[in-house]
Amino acid sequence: MIGVLLLTGCSSLSEQTDETLGWNAQKLYSEAKESMSDGAWDRAIKMFEKLEARYPYGRYAQQSQLEVAYAYYKSGEQASAVAACERFIKLHPTHPNVDYAYYLKGLAYFNEDLGIMGNLASQDLSERDPKASRDAFDTFKELVQRFPASKYAEDSKLRMRYLVNNLAAYDVHVARYYYRRGAFVAAANRAQQILKDYPQTPATEEALFLMAKSYDALKVNDLRDDALRVLRQNFPKSAYLQGVDVEERKSSWWRLW
Repeated sequence: MIGVLLLTGCSSLSEQTDETLGWNAQKLYSEAKESMSDGAWDRAIKMFEKLEARYPYGRYAQQSQLEVAYAYYKSGEQASAVAACERFIKLHPTHPNVDYAYYLKGLAYFNEDLGIMGNLASQDLSERDPKASRDAFDTFKELVQRFPASKYAEDSKLRMRYLVNNLAAYDVHVARYYYRRGAFVAAANRAQQILKDYPQTPATEEALFLMAKSYDALKVNDLRDDALRVLRQNFPKSAYLQGVDVEERKSSWWRLW
């Protein structure tokens, strides 16, 4: 009996401290938007979630599903932002603002590695796990393909170009890692994949150089010479070519890198 009374008392106290009791959908939405304007993201999220839970079928609930994704994004909860965007896309695939859901999802992936510690450490993004970059690229690509006239399409294209360069740089980092540890076949293959997947990126210059070095270490002279020929044709002023002499390939140019 005492337990029942305690539970009843707790329930009454909880109801008394819930400021939103009796609020309609418009009031909840207005308070959530005001919280967002003040940068009170956690409070905004709670308001939006209460709104959808109490009024799941109204127009405010639908808009709240998109607004809460932005609030999660601004509060640094990237995974929750992505999940909220995906939920909105699944529930409202023909919504007039569904392109924004794709864009916000891409931004969440794009900024996933840009936390406080990452900024302080100034870590090279090309040396990080590229999964978030790949997910961001795929999301922006889907937006551009599905909504080419979207006002978010142009910015998405710019971010895609940045991401491609970043992904190519990451693969060069991996190829360089393989080479330095004597895994010359793996280094050559990774460098070759860069040329195939990211042919117009700055990373192709070092990829060609890595291919030449790896094939030279493997004593595959014809492939080494092919890589050098392509490097000369595409990057005639490359620093990697300083002092290059195929007949004397053990000269100083091999030690340049």
